[in-house]
Amino acid sequence: MLDISFYTRNGSESETVDVGETFYEWLAKSAFSKIGGASIDTKIYLDEEDVILPLVELNQEIRQEFKKMFSQEIISESDAVITKLGDSPSKEEYQSGTYRLRKMLELLKCVENQNYQYLQRI
Repeated sequence: MLDISFYTRNGSESETVDVGETFYEWLAKSAFSKIGGASIDTKIYLDEEDVILPLVELNQEIRQEFKKMFSQEIISESDAVITKLGDSPSKEEYQSGTYRLRKMLELLKCVENQNYQYLQRI
């Protein structure tokens, strides 16, 4: 599993989205890896100490770009999932078939959360 983490300015609150290698590779080839440019070493207070992490600052412009990208991908993936799963998929088919969609929704919710000011995509 690989992680995509979201942090507040002071690091008091964070959220990590665990993603599989295949999904992460897809993200790396998508606009996700280009939005906001390269990560910049940024000092934040995390777990009661100052740390320097490679982060992307989620300013309004970058946040909007991520929202647009995830919204478009969610629409596209929803159509593919509905077509692929049909009327009565098994639990395993459903979980496997909706994985990317669920992960994109998790990431979208984090991007939309104004408390998070930084993104770490490692």
